[in-house]
Amino acid sequence: MLDTESQLLEFLDAQQIPYQRVEHPPVYTCGEAERLRPKLPAVSTKNLFLRDRQGTFYLLMTACEKKLDLKRVQNLIGASKLHFGSEAMLSELLGLTRGSVTVLGLINDADHRVQLWIDAEIWQQDSFLCHPLVNTATLLLSKSSLERFFELSGHVVNLIDV
Repeated sequence: MLDTESQLLEFLDAQQIPYQRVEHPPVYTCGEAERLRPKLPAVSTKNLFLRDRQGTFYLLMTACEKKLDLKRVQNLIGASKLHFGSEAMLSELLGLTRGSVTVLGLINDADHRVQLWIDAEIWQQDSFLCHPLVNTATLLLSKSSLERFFELSGHVVNLIDV
């Protein structure tokens, strides 16, 4: 399991996955990120760690400005009684804490217990802003870099119209 930002960056460098890194004060919400992070030409992402009644886990990435209806998402992905996953499971499965939820945490999901779902509208964009396992920095990654990352982590990109 990659526990630190530096371990993640070493992994990305070893895999020749390019990124641009910016530091900022800790951010816990999209609003704080918009105020405290430098403006970058990419989709500012919101990531939700979710669980259904059957114990299936999901990581949903969309744009910060989008409001989500969990009941609608639940119906679209075929989940039953969708709700937020616990902080304990977030830590166990992805090595993350609340406020630093990121698709890059999927590198720690070696057993592939978490399904990746991405907003189809934003997945058409060229680049994305993601936390590097911590909420004190942001990485700008191209779509092709994220695709390579998901390939290496063994996670399939499922698209959803939110």
